[in-house]
Amino acid sequence: MVLTWGLEMLSSILQYLPCWHSMILIAVTFTFMFILARINNRQEKQSTAKKDRQEGTKQSSKADLHLHIWYGTQTGTAKQFAEILSEDAQTHRIAAEIHDLKDFDPENHILTEANTNNILVFIVSTYIEGQPPENARWFHQWLQESVDDFRVPKTLLKGVRFTVFGLGNSLYHEHYNEVSRNIEDWLSALSATSILPRGEGNENVADSKNGGLEADFDAWKTSLLQDTLSDTGMCRCGEERCTDKVSCKCEQQPSDHQNAEESSSEDESPEGDDAGGGDGVMQTDGVMDLEDLGKVMHKMKAAKQRRDEEENSAKTNNINSSGDRENNVTEPREMITPLLRQSLTKQGYKLVGSHSGVKLCRWTKSMLRGRGGCYKHTFYGIESHRCMETTPSLACANKCVFCWRHHTNPVGTEWRWKMDDAETILAGALENHYKMVKQFKGVPGVQPERLAEAKKAQHCALSLVGEPIMYPEINKLVRLLHQQEISTFLVTNAQFPDAIRTLVPVTQLYVSVDASTKESLKKIDRPLFRDFWPRFLDSLKALSDKGQRTVYRLTIVKSWNSDEIEAYAKLVDLGKPDLIEIKGVTYCGESKASTLTMANVPWHEEVVSFVQKLVDLLPDYEIASEHEHSNCILAANKKFKVNNEWHTWIDYPQFHALMKAYESSEGKKTFTAVDYMAKTPDWAVFGSQEQGFDPAETRFRRKGKNKDITGC
Repeated sequence: MVLTWGLEMLSSILQYLPCWHSMILIAVTFTFMFILARINNRQEKQSTAKKDRQEGTKQSSKADLHLHIWYGTQTGTAKQFAEILSEDAQTHRIAAEIHDLKDFDPENHILTEANTNNILVFIVSTYIEGQPPENARWFHQWLQESVDDFRVPKTLLKGVRFTVFGLGNSLYHEHYNEVSRNIEDWLSALSATSILPRGEGNENVADSKNGGLEADFDAWKTSLLQDTLSDTGMCRCGEERCTDKVSCKCEQQPSDHQNAEESSSEDESPEGDDAGGGDGVMQTDGVMDLEDLGKVMHKMKAAKQRRDEEENSAKTNNINSSGDRENNVTEPREMITPLLRQSLTKQGYKLVGSHSGVKLCRWTKSMLRGRGGCYKHTFYGIESHRCMETTPSLACANKCVFCWRHHTNPVGTEWRWKMDDAETILAGALENHYKMVKQFKGVPGVQPERLAEAKKAQHCALSLVGEPIMYPEINKLVRLLHQQEISTFLVTNAQFPDAIRTLVPVTQLYVSVDASTKESLKKIDRPLFRDFWPRFLDSLKALSDKGQRTVYRLTIVKSWNSDEIEAYAKLVDLGKPDLIEIKGVTYCGESKASTLTMANVPWHEEVVSFVQKLVDLLPDYEIASEHEHSNCILAANKKFKVNNEWHTWIDYPQFHALMKAYESSEGKKTFTAVDYMAKTPDWAVFGSQEQGFDPAETRFRRKGKNKDITGC
């Protein structure tokens, strides 16, 4: 219509003008008409788009936004977080799918995601030495190679939107959340756009920004679903969400934060429309235009800056009414997080306070039935049904490959958690232990006299899990146990030499010697300390200065440390332990946190051969006892062999008498290991027909199979 009108006007004017004037006028007129036509066409398209959006809103109540949640996990935590995010996304009316990164295919799962309504979410943990978990290795490798390959264009992933959440532990310093950091950097290097800064989940509760791994994830998840994704085409209306901000009318009044955003933005929608929720971003089919992503990112950064300022303000010293600064002592966090509490409870732990636990040993159950005791019964005369297995610290400084708790316990290098007093721990441990014992009343096979005896604990194995010596009041706890005439068997992982030196006398002090070289110790124990090897050696030296019974506990992992006999002999000379326990590693089932298999478990004959070769290099030691059922051998210093008879057992009443004298003299009246030794019975001596099984007990085997189930 504009073109027709213009041509009629032009023909009427041209007849009165000279030729060259006519040519100029024709050129100007056509240019003007072209501009008018473009403007008219754009207005018609905008009107049509508006109608389409309004029609789409009437036809659908759900957003077109779609989350593809990819997880990379070693122990299953990242998968669990992915499931939680998926469920919460759907409650916000956002479609979500969960994918295992082992199934990742670039052509199908990322190269086709450019300029779509899909957002890729990566939840990935960091494993050993900054490596990705097994199921994320291919994805991690593909990204790295794509970035490093000069043939791959740097715009490969342009138009792809993503966000990353990493799981790690800040105690690992330079490798902390390294995998998630790599993924974010490499995706960005390939021109993908991050819609939310990378979230970091910290397993180290003390340093976690929000109080633990789950809390960090929950804060990041909230930021993703309620803050970030609400800016991608949906507005918040109480618990409802709209698919198109053009037609979204929230009954609630906007918050101050929303008002501030509205006043600082330019609304590109036509006047008179209830458009945009005040964010100034053009919308198409409920999804933000990519060219306007910078505005949303600016808002996200501003919101993050405000949150950081609020957190920093809460951490700074408060000013009282007189203008003086008050001491800002942030209360330490609890060691046991909700997720950890759930996991440990499921495994049968009875948790005490905020960092302790107790569990009924399978050998306690076995001896209640008259089916035999543990190797400590054979080696040292412990009555297994009267032994309580507990710990005042669930945290540990190692992540050993053979950890029978599958690394569900926390890790740490120093005490930075909330601390319960020793009285509370002991009372809670005994109470829960006795409750578990009482549950065996009426169980078939349980002997009434032993059940009655079990209601008064005589021994405490401070070796349940974690590192008991980390607990700041460990000396007080040990004294309280001794006051109730409960013997103490404390195990440490040889990473806290100062704590060993200051430890009060215990009935028997163990140091785990899981490897004899720096390289194998790092491989097997996976320690957190950077100076783990000097700490390990200092711990052994500190052990040599203790007057009471000391033990090296060696765990033989076939093909890993079973050939280090000469190196082990040198370590024995360093710490000069009274006794050496050598045990074949126990396979506790498949663990995603460890590559240990049944192939790494040595036969009992192989353990015996190892110990025989070891004592051949140690003139002061001989094999004293064995417990074939536990695949365990005891080598002892010859000072325990009196008149050609072994005295590896303990005179417990004598020990408590010596401790009372020690305490009353304020530590001046000391005693040594030989002062409370007792004769080892013949059946417990190495080479006996019983092979360490008490003949007073009854051994059970499954019918038709030569498999011993005693103690199970």
